[in-house]
Amino acid sequence: MKFIAEINVMPLKALLDPQGKAVTQSMKKIGFSEVNSVRIGKHITMELEAADKEKARERVNEACHKILTNPIIEGYEYTIREA
Repeated sequence: MKFIAEINVMPLKALLDPQGKAVTQSMKKIGFSEVNSVRIGKHITMELEAADKEKARERVNEACHKILTNPIIEGYEYTIREA
């Protein structure tokens, strides 16, 4: 079966997000005074073949741990649906 995984990777909340901080400051300078905080991450869409949804979850977790994230500084969430 084909599955689509939508993965969101974000810096861990306990860590500084320099890119997000820079964007927050820039937004305030151009008139977005109501913006208090911006955190910058990445969104990944992955299509994969798996026997079932549970096997797809296992492979997505493995991919996230091995290549798509740095678990020391990033966390991730994902959803999986049939393609």
